[in-house]
Amino acid sequence: MALTKRQKSLKKWTKQKWRTASGKKSSKTGEVYAPAKTIAKLKSTKAGRKKLAAANAKKRKATKRGKQHAKHGLHKGKKR
Repeated sequence: MALTKRQKSLKKWTKQKWRTASGKKSSKTGEVYAPAKTIAKLKSTKAGRKKLAAANAKKRKATKRGKQHAKHGLHKGKKR
């Protein structure tokens, strides 16, 4: 049986290696989780590092307010 579009997307998503920029736990550092490729791409440019720092600041602010999720903007523009 062929996989549906949603099943293919989920399979692809689970195969990605998700991590924080520092490699430490997000609960300790307050950093956002993203695919390793995305983090590497962001860290390679000055604008990317600035975007990553802003996302981490938004995540930390939301966490302090007791929120589990933060709209940090790293995943904007992605097809969903």
